[in-house]
Amino acid sequence: MNYHFDYCRYRLPFRAPLWTAHGCWEAREGVILRLESEGGAISYGEACPIPWFGTETVNEVEEACRQVGAETNDAILDGLPEKLGCLRSAVHSARMDWNAPEDESARAVAALLPSGKQALDLIEPRAEAGFRTFKWKVGVGSVADELVLLDDICGRLSGGAKLRLDANGAWERRSAEKWLDRCADYPVEYVEQPCFAEASAFAKAMGDKSAVSAAQRRAEDLLLGLAEDFPTPLALDESIMSGHDVTRWIDQGWPGYFVLKTSLMGEAANALAALEKADAKVVFSSALETAVGAKAALKRAFAWNGSPHALGFGVWPLFNDFEVNGPAAAPLIRWDDVTRIDEEALWNALS
Repeated sequence: MNYHFDYCRYRLPFRAPLWTAHGCWEAREGVILRLESEGGAISYGEACPIPWFGTETVNEVEEACRQVGAETNDAILDGLPEKLGCLRSAVHSARMDWNAPEDESARAVAALLPSGKQALDLIEPRAEAGFRTFKWKVGVGSVADELVLLDDICGRLSGGAKLRLDANGAWERRSAEKWLDRCADYPVEYVEQPCFAEASAFAKAMGDKSAVSAAQRRAEDLLLGLAEDFPTPLALDESIMSGHDVTRWIDQGWPGYFVLKTSLMGEAANALAALEKADAKVVFSSALETAVGAKAALKRAFAWNGSPHALGFGVWPLFNDFEVNGPAAAPLIRWDDVTRIDEEALWNALS
């Protein structure tokens, strides 16, 4: 099929900066794609790399879009390099025919809490709104200070509520062990990405694949060891940026959760099929996209046939402009909420 292809790069400040183990994240950058078929059908996709995840950069996405040109076809789009996983995901989403799921019942949503003491002010209002699962960003302050906050946060959780901890790979072994030892006494659903492979920038720049692979192997051994030694489940996030990563972890017998940001994973269909076959514990999560990427990611979540876990999409409003945000953060999201997302309004707002 032939298409008219257009794209728009954006940089949108967050309403409030997001603090993670990687520092202060003040704005979201990405590229919105617009495809118009010969029959006049219009569809959208979003390529939105996260700087520390190791995918392509926004500059690389923009350059690839420039090379595609205004007139394109399926053969050209299918030929995009595999390393451009975010762009391939955006193109795939734009060309996908999404059908309503067989089960259109509402999906539970986890509420994102900010790092540090700010989390304490939001737990009770979010609980009163109906949220039963919360995600707290850790690995930002000192281990000692955050463990004290963990006591306070868990003390404010209502009965039956669950807490997810997201470290973004901040900890070395001893810190991770301290956290996991403490978590055994609390309603922690899982600890997300406690450790991550950090090969040196020099090794990456020099293309030293052996050094990078060795760092990755050490991190994977550490994660597998922690998962075996402690009762609190672990979850992978930064460690699964492609279908190849998913397959590797399944083959290693990963016992914990797989947190999937499908906006970053290229064509995720094969990876999802492998996870379903393995009866894996899968959590679909926002990559802090705009409404375009959110719509595609949520449609994938609704299409999942495995056991449902609360979706990691309780993040909006992220931006000041109403048209740019995904659906309002609520304890439940329905298929109708997803289909009502107006991609054209976002395109017009950015253009």
